[in-house]
Formats: sequence, structure tokens, C-alpha cells
Amino acid sequence: MEVDLNVNTGVYFKAYRFGALLPVLIILFILSASCSNPKAPSGGPAGGQSAGGSQSAADRQPAADRQSAGGPLTVKVGIIAALSGPAASYGISINNGFKLAAEEINFGADVKLTVLVEDSAGSQEQALSAVKKLINSDSVSALLGPTLSTEMRVVGPEANSNGVPILATSNTAEGITGIGKYVLRDSMPETIAIPAAIGQAVKRYGIKSVAILYGDDDVFTKSGFDTMKRTAESTGLKITDVEKFQKGQADYNAQLTKIKSTNPDCVLCSALYNEGAVIIGQARKMGLTVPFIGGNGFNSPRVVEIAGGAANGLIVATPWFPLRQDRKVKDFITNYEKRFGQKPDQFSAQAYDGMYMLAEAIKKAGSADRDKIRDSLAGIKNFDGVLGTFSFDENRDVSMAPYVLIVENGQFRLFQ
Repeated sequence: MEVDLNVNTGVYFKAYRFGALLPVLIILFILSASCSNPKAPSGGPAGGQSAGGSQSAADRQPAADRQSAGGPLTVKVGIIAALSGPAASYGISINNGFKLAAEEINFGADVKLTVLVEDSAGSQEQALSAVKKLINSDSVSALLGPTLSTEMRVVGPEANSNGVPILATSNTAEGITGIGKYVLRDSMPETIAIPAAIGQAVKRYGIKSVAILYGDDDVFTKSGFDTMKRTAESTGLKITDVEKFQKGQADYNAQLTKIKSTNPDCVLCSALYNEGAVIIGQARKMGLTVPFIGGNGFNSPRVVEIAGGAANGLIVATPWFPLRQDRKVKDFITNYEKRFGQKPDQFSAQAYDGMYMLAEAIKKAGSADRDKIRDSLAGIKNFDGVLGTFSFDENRDVSMAPYVLIVENGQFRLFQ
């Protein structure tokens, strides 16, 4: 008798006199089985289940938790960023910070992050669709983003109602963490940055009066205006004029002419840098040479690139100071430039630290559980990152002092 046995490798074996060998094969099978399945402990059968078939504690854990017993804890993280549209310059910088941090974290042995990115295009509608997909379809354990405070007004409530922690790394408008207990941020709010910048400028230049220019069609720039107006009034400064503009506007001469006619000691401007750099350039061309104090939107090397020498004298307050003498800062700048071919800004730095803080929270939680990650993240104190020493306050908001910077010879330097 001759039989061909296919063993799924493409190799065929020939067996001769199969009937004569069958008893021997049976004996060998029995001996093999008895050696590979020793007697179970008295607590229950071997294989991790009790006699009644119930699962062991390890089997009841989430998949990510079981994996952590034999290797790194793997967790899904969702990112919502404006990678297209008018806010793309911010969103790309932010996403680069996330990306660099995740690559470094995944090179380690403790936590592995599966990062899923959705483009919001700076739109509330698209941002809302993105967060719903990440929560409901992708089942992420935590979220980072979105790029704009305007987007967070719809994204935050959705994340909060679903019990998914979301860390804002670029939203600086008032009331962000007030959305709910699952909303946190590491981006310094305007309520900290703007008063610090105005206070330092008043001290240095003896400013007595200001004019204010702001975008009135954006949550972030409107919030910046509110803080500027409130700070000016509480500081005893005279407000000589208030002017508005819209996103995408190209000509600001009408507003600047009115401001110049009131002869202020300083101009407070709440704008994203796309408009802000053009504004300061047009102001200098018409002879408006007084200091400009900008909100968080001005905290980017792109302001200098667009405005050129007109940016000199611009004052901002920020948690990010690239000239700080710290090894982590220098390594971050070097690695970022090597990876992306450009210098990092405040927004990429906040994103970078944000991803590292989330990884630390996941490691401490030891789980992909959303509530455990939220609690661990909210409890972070004295985190040593590229921004400096960071802590969350009791409202899950930023607790750290800003740097006040001024542009001199095309570089942001300490304003003292």
C-alpha cells in the first residue's frame, strides 16, 4: 500500500505499509500526550480554567493588559489635527511634535502607542466627525488635540460624554477644561500668557495707553481680546481704540490707520500668525512703530519669516523658550530639525510634551482603561519636559510660569 500525505509545506512524503505501522503510531501519540500535559494542580485543571470552565483573572483582563504581562502595554491613541485648511501650518507642526514623541516612546520597552490621526481641516464639523470615528469605530483609549479652540468647543463635549480623556496641546481660549472632567490641557492659556507679557512691557516701557486689534470670528482670538481688554483695564491702561478683522483678511490699513490716529503707547493684537505677521508688517510700513504685544498665535518662527524685520519688537509670553540651556531642549530641537527639516515652535513643543505625559499616564495606569488613564494624567505633577517643569492644577489646567520674549534681530529672546 502506498499513500501520499500533504503537510501544507509543498513537500510530499511517501508512507509504505501504513496498516502495519498504525499500532506503533498510536502508542507514540499516547506517550507524547502524557508528557506534554502533566497532572493539573489540585486547584483546577491545567490550562487556566476552573473545573466549571470559568476564565482565569488573566483571561478577564483587557487585551492590552494581558499583553503587558509579557511585553509592553499597547494602547490606541487618537489625534485630531488640522493638517489641511487655513490652520494647517499649526496642525502640521503639532502633529510633527506628536509623531516625534511617539516614535521615541515606541522605541522604549514600557509602552507601545498605536497612533491614529484624523485631519479636521480646522473645521468644527470635520473635527466632530473625526472624534466620533476615533471613539466609536477605532475605540481609542485617549485623544490628543484638536488644533483650534473653536474645534474643541464641539470635540471636548463629545469626548467628555463618552468618558474618553482628551489632552489639548494648542487650545488657549478660556474655559477649555471647564467643558468636563475628561478634558485637560498642557497649552498655556491666554489668561496666563497675556497678563505676563503686558505686565513686563508696562514695567519696561512705562506704557500708559494701548489700542487693541483682534479677530472677531474665532473663539481663540476673541478669547485673547477678552483677556487683553480685562488686563488693560485692571492695569489702569487707557484703551484708545478697538478694531476688528476677519480670518483670511489681507488688507489691514483701515484698522491700523485708525489705531495710529489715537497715538497709543502700544498695540495689543490677538491673531493667528498668518494674519498677525501681515498686520505687524503693514503697521511698520505706515510708521506705526510702537511695541506690539501678541497672543499665543504669534509664538512661531513663521512670524519672523513672514514679517521679516518688521517683527522686531514683538512681545509674547510663552511656555517654550528654544534658547533655554537644557539638554532635553537641545536634543528635541536637534532631533526635530533632523526629522522634519525645520525648527520646532511652541506648538510642536507642547505636542511633544503632551504625548510624553500621556505615555507616562498610561504606564502609571498600567491599563488601556480610559478612566484609569484620565485619573493618572490629571495627577501629573512636576513633569520635566522640553517646556520646563509642568503640573496640572485642580482644574486639569496649566500650572507653570511663562517666559516673556521679544523679537530682536529676527530671534525670540528673553524680554527683561
